[in-house]
Amino acid sequence: MSASPRRATAILLAAGMGSRMHSALPKAAHPIAGLPMLCHLIRACEAVFDRIVVVVGPGMDRVTSLAAPHSVVVQHERLGTAHAALQAEALFGAGDVAVLYADNPLISAATLRRLLARGRAGDAGLALLAMRPPDALKYGRVIGAGGFVERIVEFADLAGAERDEGLCNAGVLCADADRMRQWLRAVGNENAGREFYLTDVVALARADGMRVAAVEAPYAELRGINSRAELAEAEAVVQARLRLAAMDGGVSMTAPDTVFLSHDTTLAADVTIGPNVVFGLGVSVAAGAEIRAFSHLDGCEIGPGAVIGPFARLRPGTQVGARAHVGNFVELKATRLGEGAKANHLSYLGDADIGAGSNIGAGTITCNYDGFAKHRTTIGAGVFVGSDAVLVAPVSLGDGAFVTAGSVITEDVAADAMAFGRARQVARPGRGAAFRAAHKAEKS
Repeated sequence: MSASPRRATAILLAAGMGSRMHSALPKAAHPIAGLPMLCHLIRACEAVFDRIVVVVGPGMDRVTSLAAPHSVVVQHERLGTAHAALQAEALFGAGDVAVLYADNPLISAATLRRLLARGRAGDAGLALLAMRPPDALKYGRVIGAGGFVERIVEFADLAGAERDEGLCNAGVLCADADRMRQWLRAVGNENAGREFYLTDVVALARADGMRVAAVEAPYAELRGINSRAELAEAEAVVQARLRLAAMDGGVSMTAPDTVFLSHDTTLAADVTIGPNVVFGLGVSVAAGAEIRAFSHLDGCEIGPGAVIGPFARLRPGTQVGARAHVGNFVELKATRLGEGAKANHLSYLGDADIGAGSNIGAGTITCNYDGFAKHRTTIGAGVFVGSDAVLVAPVSLGDGAFVTAGSVITEDVAADAMAFGRARQVARPGRGAAFRAAHKAEKS
């Protein structure tokens, strides 16, 4: 009978509030490309580990909800990183345990697999992740040779040739569960901060005669995030990854550095994106569509061959059909724009269903809100709505209906009917001159 596969558990430390972020939001909940930091790390761990346990601080309900459906334990007193990891020891199980930080959210699944494999290789009792940052001043140096670690030395304590060592500790550790439990229990707090530090596990493993293996990975993956500036730097890294993946998949970008994507943006091949376009959460764009400059999209679906923008705003619940056009300064919210339909200029279309081939004139507004509730406007296929029309919902325009420019429509319009909703124009000869003269007299 073959042996059962060795199981692996990831312990994610997310109890820190992140004082340098100067935010009421816990550090682990700050988003990168629209996804909280913790969730980035959970995604990578889900591809590698059998169990994930998240350690949170007291009252961190937001972080607890982000961790679902994974296990959560609470570090009731923030006494250091080793103390935080030890709160999860009842869930270590058998097999391997890796301890990671929620503020290192960019670690890839491939790097985690390398870490786990190195820890299982049999020639080391502990494995850690290491990196070569461009500025190593704030990181502990990994001192050793041949891929093995002798000790970790903080920058202030470096001496002689040690100062030239560029390999730095990223803080992520992996070991057999029983050994990890033993070393965490043995960590002391004889330091200025009276805290129990996870990095002390390295010295404990060496004291037990264990070799410590270093797994080097790119700084872009292992960088920590402790401030708003570092969060912005991480955002830039993720955006570069997302843009490159999109272009590798057949998307054209005129000015890639000005396009901002969300972690879940879906772009089909042959999509073209102009400069300064922002994709919020939940956007999908079908093949051959064009998103022109300065458009902002959230929670919407764009059909094949559709043209959006420039300067268009598409809000959640919007569906744009194949070959439809949404032009400059047009805003759609919870609106379905049918195949080949057009809204090319300066319109607000909210809570509307617009049929195939209909044309919505410049300045058209659907009045969808009465101060208490939202109401829908239904526009059939092949409808023409003239410029500056106001459609007061709930209202329906039948197939082929025609609404004249400047009309206010408050009642349903039958199919193929023409609706006039204007006040009758009246002209009074000479009244304009008399009006001006009277006001000039008042001023004098």
